[in-house]
Amino acid sequence: MSSGDHLVLKVFVGEDGAGGNPLGVFLDGAAVPRGERQGIATELNYSETVFVDDPERGEVEIYTPAKLIPFAGHPLVGTAWLLREEGFDVPALRPPAGEVGVDHRGELVFIRADPRWTVDFEYRQYSSPEEVDALDGSPDNADAAYCWAWLDEDAGLVRTRSFVPMEGIAEDEATGSAALTLGCSIGREIEIRQGAASVIYVRPLGENLGEVGGRVERA
Repeated sequence: MSSGDHLVLKVFVGEDGAGGNPLGVFLDGAAVPRGERQGIATELNYSETVFVDDPERGEVEIYTPAKLIPFAGHPLVGTAWLLREEGFDVPALRPPAGEVGVDHRGELVFIRADPRWTVDFEYRQYSSPEEVDALDGSPDNADAAYCWAWLDEDAGLVRTRSFVPMEGIAEDEATGSAALTLGCSIGREIEIRQGAASVIYVRPLGENLGEVGGRVERA
């Protein structure tokens, strides 16, 4: 199977379809030998590429351009949306980290997961969204930095940017796993505006569980 045999989605798009993090998905991932998957993900160079090993059970593997990872937000949100579009309305996905619940609410799709599964980001709060916008890369050359500021604290609106050079990602347009951890650490429902125009919804559920979701479209 070549790197062309995949679908491309935009995950966490805004209401107008702007923004969204590109995601490559191989629906017939079982046909791709595991020894070839990293090379394909590196060649495609999306922040993540998903290989669906069993669409009926929701078994998946997620690769960055650099390595296989146990859990990630935007790949699982996007894959949950795509599986339903393709006739597989699964109640959960099963990446290496463990079972991840799936919930569809109108045009939004959410996943439920343990925020402790997230990459070890440095979470840096800034005093204004303008300071976040002014960043020209990962602060202090951090391996993984999720930088944020309140847009409107009363309304729960947050501005973020994400830098993950350790995974070969200079800047991530929308990072569901880091958003999940941020919302759970703040302890309240939030709406995140990340990157150029992406929108992410987060709600902590307690007991080391939270949900993250948004809109998905085909690219």
